[in-house]
Amino acid sequence: MALEAGDSEQEDNHKDRLNTSASNGKMDNGQETQGSEGEEEGEEEEEEDEEPRLKYASLTKHLKPVYRNGDMTSAFLVGGDKMVIGTHNGNIHVLSLPSYTSIRVYHARSTSVSAVSISPFPPPLPAPRSNANNRLASAQKSSPAPSVAGTKSSTPGRSPQPPPVPNTASNQIYIATSSLDGNVCVASLTDPKDVMLRNFGRPVQGVALSPDYKNDHSYLSGGLAGNLILTVGGRSGTSSKSNAGAGAAATASGWLGAIGLGSNTGQDTILHSGEGAIRTIQWSLSGKYVVWVNEKGIKLMRSNLHLETHESESAWKRINHIDSPDRAVWEEMAAVWKPRAKWIDETGLETDDLDTHHVNGPQPKSQSQTSHDSGAPLAKSTARRKRSEKLLVGWGDTIWITNVLPGDASSGKRAGKIARVEILKILRTDCIISGVSLYTPSLLVVLAYVPPGESQSSPQYTPTSGRHRRQNALQPEIRLIDVETKEEVSVADTLNVSRYESLSATDYHLDVLPAMVISQKTASSKGALEIIGGGIWDVGMYPARLFSSSASVRSNDSHSAESSSRATSDLHVASPVPGSDQLVHPSALTHGMKIFIQSPYDCVLATKPTLTDHFNWLDTHAMYEQAWNLLDRHPEVAGDNFEASTESTPSTPTRAPAKGQGTLLDFFLDDRSQTTASGPSQRNLDSHVEREKRRIGELWIQQLTKHNDWSKAGATCGKVLTTGDHWEHWVWVFAQADKFEDITPYVPSTQLQPPLPSIVYELVLGYYVSNDRKRLKGLLERWSTELFDAGPVIEAIQGRLQVGDIGENSIEDGHVGRDWRILMECLAKLYLTDGRPAQALRCYIRLQDADTAMRLIGEYHLVDAVSDDISDFILLRVSKEQQRSAPLTELEHASREPIRLLVAEAHHGIVRPESVIKQLNTRYGSPNPYLFFYFRALWEGETAIEGQKVAQTTSKDRKQSLIDERLVATEGKALVSDHADAALPLFAEYDRRLLMNFLKTSQTYTLDFASKICKQRKYIPELVYLLSKEGRMTEALRLIIDEIGDVSQAIAFAKEQGDQSLWDDLLNYSMNKPSFIRGLLEEVGTSIDPVKLVRKIPEGLEIEGLKGALKRIIREYEIQHSISEGVARVLRGEVAAAMADKGKGLNKGIKFEIGETHKDPITTQNPRTGRPRQVKKGYCPGCERAFIPEDPELLISFPCQHIFHLPCLLSADGKGTEDIPASLRNLDWQSEFDRSIGPKVDHAALIRDQVDQGCPLENRDAG
Repeated sequence: MALEAGDSEQEDNHKDRLNTSASNGKMDNGQETQGSEGEEEGEEEEEEDEEPRLKYASLTKHLKPVYRNGDMTSAFLVGGDKMVIGTHNGNIHVLSLPSYTSIRVYHARSTSVSAVSISPFPPPLPAPRSNANNRLASAQKSSPAPSVAGTKSSTPGRSPQPPPVPNTASNQIYIATSSLDGNVCVASLTDPKDVMLRNFGRPVQGVALSPDYKNDHSYLSGGLAGNLILTVGGRSGTSSKSNAGAGAAATASGWLGAIGLGSNTGQDTILHSGEGAIRTIQWSLSGKYVVWVNEKGIKLMRSNLHLETHESESAWKRINHIDSPDRAVWEEMAAVWKPRAKWIDETGLETDDLDTHHVNGPQPKSQSQTSHDSGAPLAKSTARRKRSEKLLVGWGDTIWITNVLPGDASSGKRAGKIARVEILKILRTDCIISGVSLYTPSLLVVLAYVPPGESQSSPQYTPTSGRHRRQNALQPEIRLIDVETKEEVSVADTLNVSRYESLSATDYHLDVLPAMVISQKTASSKGALEIIGGGIWDVGMYPARLFSSSASVRSNDSHSAESSSRATSDLHVASPVPGSDQLVHPSALTHGMKIFIQSPYDCVLATKPTLTDHFNWLDTHAMYEQAWNLLDRHPEVAGDNFEASTESTPSTPTRAPAKGQGTLLDFFLDDRSQTTASGPSQRNLDSHVEREKRRIGELWIQQLTKHNDWSKAGATCGKVLTTGDHWEHWVWVFAQADKFEDITPYVPSTQLQPPLPSIVYELVLGYYVSNDRKRLKGLLERWSTELFDAGPVIEAIQGRLQVGDIGENSIEDGHVGRDWRILMECLAKLYLTDGRPAQALRCYIRLQDADTAMRLIGEYHLVDAVSDDISDFILLRVSKEQQRSAPLTELEHASREPIRLLVAEAHHGIVRPESVIKQLNTRYGSPNPYLFFYFRALWEGETAIEGQKVAQTTSKDRKQSLIDERLVATEGKALVSDHADAALPLFAEYDRRLLMNFLKTSQTYTLDFASKICKQRKYIPELVYLLSKEGRMTEALRLIIDEIGDVSQAIAFAKEQGDQSLWDDLLNYSMNKPSFIRGLLEEVGTSIDPVKLVRKIPEGLEIEGLKGALKRIIREYEIQHSISEGVARVLRGEVAAAMADKGKGLNKGIKFEIGETHKDPITTQNPRTGRPRQVKKGYCPGCERAFIPEDPELLISFPCQHIFHLPCLLSADGKGTEDIPASLRNLDWQSEFDRSIGPKVDHAALIRDQVDQGCPLENRDAG
């Protein structure tokens, strides 16, 4: 566990030794390390119940070339799509991720490699989908690269050199390695000739290439000499010695070589020295900062990269120093423990979201929650957090978490500072840190080396490079520590690595590949190390192209009701990559953070457990509720299990299989985003998911019923059961336990496939018929009647009613007849379901449920079922109290719907009016308001459909609706007219307005009977109408004058009849009534000669208002006279204007051509009569000779275009040639009068005298 270390850099002095007790209390070689046997068993039981936070897989078998010839790993690094491993024999292995195929192997030195660095980190460049197999196969076929120039090969006889490393973007990197013989080797991955070897004379423990090494050719190194050395320059393909401290000569050689005038062996600069051996050097992700650790503490320095204007003089200046803890054990072990420094890419951390990965123990806090602490505040602004870089240092038993923030160029206290270092947390542990990183924003992942107990061996921590190690070391552990609480969130996982007994803390290494982050930035805009979590794992989205199509599934033993244990199937990749005896590694199928743990003999990969792992753990531990809910939210967890094959591989090097951990392939294939080349079809996969949900669900229900939690078990049934046979089974289980109340609310209300047998529903309904009628009603309302057979339920209800304890007057919970009404309603509903609407109608009538009864009658046309008892049907909504005392309007409203229904059926011919009239008269006699309602509804066309009218959307629909209504009203009037004498007294009794309408419209009633009724009731207007209809106008007028006394009505009656004798009678009847005389004077107008009216007034008769009446009649006549004069003036003016227009037309000359002739007549229109006429142009209509220019006869033309010879015109008027005046016969038009006006006028007058009737043809057509 982690212990509170405080925020200061110093520890309590009295704590002089490390607590070496094991945190998990595990056994070492069969012996207990701590506690009694009982405590051990209790801890193991607790561990068994705790879900693992990580899952592990061994990579050792995939790295067989690394361990060839007994070689052991000593340095380790992963970045981008590369894994670089250094060994104790001085070999460097570069492998491609995620296939773990060897790209290049070269021999750097013959001693142990102490550190590895690359620059830049390979960018994530996923291969195209179509070429995924070819690229991976090419990488697999690659052979080890040749040794570096100037170094010896590890084996004397070399085979022909393999093909060169492809010069791709991800391969354009440099690899630096340091070794205990004092050498630093920098080599290009793609160019075997681009290599530099530099000897520093003392063992080098750390090396770090500049992130921009390709351009500046600089790197940092340090070791036992205690010097932090910056090396710049150097020539490829050479081996040189360090010139650090060589003085001016070395400096001159360096700068002369830089310009091409020297040997260019590079320049070494000592940046720091004098504080003991340097074991770790790391460049920050942005390249701005460098951290190194020596015996005195942790140092941070500003690099020469990305300097801003105010930082121009800050290159290679130290920022801060963090002292090592002031404890006795540190004075002894500071030089022995290897510091582990890690710059954190916070964008590539796993999330604390528990829905994607559930674990036991304290719940991790969100990033916003873990951004502050009482001892060292972590909460910073978003802008500052973006500019800061987080650094983790694990050294000995202590972990430092710091933020490095850039300096402030503004004025103030912090002005001019290079950068600031904030110590966020200091955690002290009970182990030695062999590796550390951030797993989530709130969790640390720690590779813990637990020192052996003092009773077993004295604490010797000195590492050795050979194989002669002590044999008492314990297994390493992976611990997850909460940053806030400084406590482990779960029991530490012990790693089963080979020959761990002989290994020390320095032999272990931990490195991580961050989780893949989808970023919109381009790779070129990122820092050198920022791309580590990029898209290299995108290949996992298309794994089908990397694997063969061979996959199989083996079914393991199914769960028993007791243990419910379930084995996990594993996917076995059957086909190796061509040209290699190694299977393609399935790590391509996971996208989360990957934690690599390296020991000299093993490599282990840890990742966050997937939802499938969580599901399997819940299943194994009989946590069926959580398992089912997880499967419901994420069906893919069942799909992953379905895709696994039956082949299984050796278990992982961590927990036992019972802990839910499978093989390496199963480890990778549990990722949710995976697919396989030969996976099942989607339909089969969906079917498998449903089967898995049913299996887990039934185990959950079984678990609840065993604990007698029937209520929750019923709710669970409603959630998890989906098939009829399963529902049938569990309903019978609940029925046998008499737990109907718990299962009934969840029984499906819709049809299942396969369907649930109807007997299940009948069983439940039968139970509630006897025990709970209210629930019975609710079930029948909720359940579709298609789910069960109504017959058995009807029999059950009828049997219950026949018992006799439930009736109309029985009392249940203070309500009279409640259960009886419920059973009757249910019975009626079931009758309808069973196809017996008439019996259902009887039930609703007994219940006086008028709405439902009317609906049934309307839908099923059941009026004939009540045709023998129409009176009771009409009273369906009328209570006895209403019949005794309710007003007519209330009775009308209550009986409206049955009345309208009867009217509708009368139109259909089903219930004839005769039957209705007979039954209503028999029961109620006279007066009969219900019969009146019936007649009025018939007369006005009110039917049952009228209350259910639907708004018409188009004008055509509205027109059709109006036509239909008129037809119904017309037919209804005809039906009432057939019984006119029966309707007359009712209309006279209840609706006088309708009576007048009926009298005026109908022609079938008896006039004497109608007159008698009107006389009895003294309905004078109606009687007047009847008298006038009989032709007894005088009697009708006398009634108006004597009975009504309304002169206006009398005048209107006289005007309506248009009979002069009636006016005379009106004058005679009115002479002894001054008010009538005045009324006649005021209102009669011009209908009566006023003089005659005035003369008839008896002398001496005093008439009130006579003067005003006379003035009024005179004024009316004056107005009429004035209007007449105005109209005459207007008429005269219009006539004069028309005559003037006509005169103008007649006075105009008519132009015509003599020479133009047309044999075919031209059809024109007579302007006076509008009749068509034919004109033969150029011919005389009288003689039908064509006109010629030298025609001797005088030509007469009319506006109608007819032209005559004068003799022909006169002969048409009955005159001969001798009747033509001599002046016209002897006229010489061409000689005497062709230019004189006077003679022309004279001749025109003579011609007018002869031709005074106009054109004879036009006159003939007009006649």
